[in-house]
Amino acid sequence: MTTMTTTITTEGGLLRLLAWLSPAFPTGAFAYSHGLEWAVEAGDITDETSLLMWMTDVMTHGSCRSDTILLRHAHRLAGGGDSSIVMAGSASSADARLADLADLAYATASGRERQSESLDQGKAFMLAAAPWGVPAAPERIPYPIAVGLVAGAHLVPEDATAVAYVQAVATNLISAAVRLVPLGQTAGLRVLAAMEPVIRATAAATKDATLDDLGGCAFRSDIAAMRHETQYTRLFRS
Repeated sequence: MTTMTTTITTEGGLLRLLAWLSPAFPTGAFAYSHGLEWAVEAGDITDETSLLMWMTDVMTHGSCRSDTILLRHAHRLAGGGDSSIVMAGSASSADARLADLADLAYATASGRERQSESLDQGKAFMLAAAPWGVPAAPERIPYPIAVGLVAGAHLVPEDATAVAYVQAVATNLISAAVRLVPLGQTAGLRVLAAMEPVIRATAAATKDATLDDLGGCAFRSDIAAMRHETQYTRLFRS
């Protein structure tokens, strides 16, 4: 009976991750390029190779790494695991911790468009996940916090959630590049296949990270996001 319960829980978690982090889940992710649109116009991304290099930096040294750390801590706050940030006591103290974590995630977003991208998707995610049941959350909740919070509340395994989240970020960036460079669908899939070790490594590297480990050095990506705000012709909102 114990084995059967574990199997059902694991399959249920997988089903939820497939739904919540699918490109079809209505978070509006298709409208954001995370600064990639400016990088294409500036000539930083012109083909498969340059896209792969750009994405590898974002995953391992940039915003995706920090967001995955934040996601893991939100997951643990929701009851998905043991962590030093889980605070014994009343629900109000846990709510305060969650609000602080959301504020920290908001503060780590470099530039106005990055903040809007994260907050808009976070709000949309909470609304779209409502049929499964979502816990109470701050009104202003960044996307990685929303994903971690809901997955943790449903006891979806933390490591699986982290890998699925990084994969979803990669898939969205590749989708934007396919439209912008442009790249063919097959070329985009080759990049996604090549990104598998990076996705797994990024998720694994964040497992024992503390909030003091937030930060990165993918400066060109941050600059691209800021310059996109004044880009003359834009297809994407970031």
